[in-house]
This record gives sequence, C-alpha cells and structure tokens, in this order.
Amino acid sequence: MATISDVAARAGVSVATVSRALNGKSTVNPELVGRVRSAAAELGYHPNGLARSLRKQQTAVLGLIISDVANPFFTSVARGVEDVALTGGYSVVLCNSDENLDKERRYLNVAVQERMAGVVLSPTAAATSVDVLRGRGTPVVAVDRPLAGVDQVLVDTRRAAAEATTHLVRAGYRRIGCISGPEGIRTADDRLAGYLDAVDAAGIRREAALVRRTEYRAEGARRATEELLAGPKPVDALLVANSTQAIGTLEALGAAGRRVGAEVGVVAFDDAPWATLVSPPLTVVAQPAYELGALAARLLLDRIDDNRGVPVVRTLAAKLIERGSSRRA
Repeated sequence: MATISDVAARAGVSVATVSRALNGKSTVNPELVGRVRSAAAELGYHPNGLARSLRKQQTAVLGLIISDVANPFFTSVARGVEDVALTGGYSVVLCNSDENLDKERRYLNVAVQERMAGVVLSPTAAATSVDVLRGRGTPVVAVDRPLAGVDQVLVDTRRAAAEATTHLVRAGYRRIGCISGPEGIRTADDRLAGYLDAVDAAGIRREAALVRRTEYRAEGARRATEELLAGPKPVDALLVANSTQAIGTLEALGAAGRRVGAEVGVVAFDDAPWATLVSPPLTVVAQPAYELGALAARLLLDRIDDNRGVPVVRTLAAKLIERGSSRRA
C-alpha cells in the first residue's frame, strides 16, 4: 500500500508539500498540486482518515448548512465546497436550514456531536450564533451572508442591485418595483438597499407601495407581483431578489397577460439554468456561486490547519447579464 512518502518521492517534493497539496492549502503552487495529485493517483494513495481522526479528535467531514438546497444558487455553492473539500480528503454533509433558526441550531449541534472538522454556514439571520462550535474550537466560514467573528465570503449584492435598477431606469422604465426577501436576512436587506440607492440616484420618488418583502419562494413572489400589478398605477418593471422568486413573478405576469420586457421589465438575481429558455430570456444578476463555495472551503481548510489569526472577509462581484426581459422593444 502506497504511503505519503511514496507520493512525495514520485512527485519530487517533500512530505509536507504532499500534505498541504492534498489538504487543499492555497499556499501550494498549482503546478506542484498537479504533480502531487498525479503521483497519488498513479500510486493509488488515499489519506488514512481513521489515523487523522484519532490524531486530531475530529472526522474528515465538513458540514455545509444552507438555507434552501432547491435554490440553484445554493446548489452551485455546494458544488464549489464539495470539489475543494474532496481535494483535501474531506467529505461534505449537506444540511438544509429552511431559514429556520431552530433547525439551524440543531445542525450546528450535530456538527459538534459528530466531531466535524469544520462548517461552512449560510446564516439564517443576524441572530445566528456559532458559540457551540467556537466552544469546541471548530472552525466556521460564513458564505453568502455575513457573520461576525468568523471568516466570510460574500457578494456585493447591494452594488449589484443598484446596477440592475439603474439598468432598468436607462431602459426607460419609471415605475420600478422591488420584490425582496424577508426582513432581517442580510442579502434581502442589501438588495432592497441597492434598489433604493439607484432610485434616489435617478431622482425617482421613493414609493413604499412599489416594494414587497416576502419569503424566498415562488409563491410569495407570485402574490407580491399580483399586488404590484393591481391598482390604477401598476409597476412597469421589477427587480426580483432571487431566481426562485422570479418563477413566481413570471407566472403572475403571464396570468395577467402582461408582456415581459415590452410592458413590464424584469431583472432577477442569479443566472438559473432556465433563464435563457423563457421568452424573452431573463436579464439576471449573475453571482459567482461556485466560486463562493470553493473559496469558503479553501478558507475553512486553512482554518482547520491553523485556527489562529484575525477573521478575513472576501467580497466578490456579481455581473449584470442583459437579455430580452429588460428591453421595451
């Protein structure tokens, strides 16, 4: 059976370099990582998980706690986490909190009970506490939503929402509404704030009647869109906070006989796989979901190796992809 020393000899590097490379450490030169992985594959080498668990008093398992596994955004985040974790010799347990604090706390307790090596967490709310993990010294990285006192990997969604709203203004829409997520969820608050920033910058009077806060579900957005279309002064454009909500918005517009783009412009967060299949194709704010997950996992692996130092915050940018749903023509 091949050993780590055999891999080091085959790759022409030190045992320490093999260990860092197979644990996904960002400090290892990518060319060396490739050599080490090739050598390990050729020799059929696999890290001894049992020995590591006994030595570190933890399993080679990471927890990933997200709010909605059915949301394509979080599916991509999960894939990024898993791909990096596997290169480091870790497996990933996926937990779905459903935006429920009690359910989230239960999974955090499970992570402690099962001696998971670390946790990537998309916090349900500002009230989320990871003290149960800190008490055991288990590293935590927050992804998508901020969490004080731990490493964080975020997207500047406030700026992205402002850019999307400004795009609608420049396209000629004036009664622009916003459908965002529940109050207290940071991504929902930031997207609404970005919408208001752009409205103010365009000199458009703020109207509370043009804003709806609802759950990150299609059903809630459908109801919100129906309300915003009702009355003598309906919206002529909508910024929608995620792709799941966008489904409900498009359903409501179709039921009302309103032409997307020509009559009601729509921009939604997240470039879901179906976004180019609807007619007209959906203009989106594409977030780097996979990169979010991969970076969060790399930070977590580094923390597992050395959990000292000041927490870091990495903020990535989103990209507006213009399609037919925000064109009047």
